[in-house]
Amino acid sequence: MIVTLSDLERRVIPNAVLLPGAIVGAAIVAVTDLSSLAARGAAAVGAGTFLLAVALAHSRGMGMGDVKLVAVMGLYLGRAVVPAVVIAFAAGTFAGLGLIARHGAAARKREVPFGPFLALGGIIGFWSGDAIVDWYLDSFFSP
Repeated sequence: MIVTLSDLERRVIPNAVLLPGAIVGAAIVAVTDLSSLAARGAAAVGAGTFLLAVALAHSRGMGMGDVKLVAVMGLYLGRAVVPAVVIAFAAGTFAGLGLIARHGAAARKREVPFGPFLALGGIIGFWSGDAIVDWYLDSFFSP
């Protein structure tokens, strides 16, 4: 909620939320499932690197708060961060298309914060992300 409301209101995802979130996420994993810490760390680095590339390629469209948020999501979600990010991009795309349909070409100059879409993707990733990854791998990479 903090990320979504802050990004909607101020267009900022505060480090004061992300840093403690990352520390708590790493601590939870260390205590409950230490064997997954490396995989979750890799998910955090991979997701963060992917969004960093997007942010660098389109610096006016995405901020570093989004990059750090998706890295923290990787700690919590592990491999389920992949469908979370895909869902976030899909939801953001549909919202953008809705703005274009409503406001025409002028909508292209409007800024839409990406944090709420990442939060939505994170929730879906938390509930169903592993099942989505398993379905995808079974459907396309199973003999």
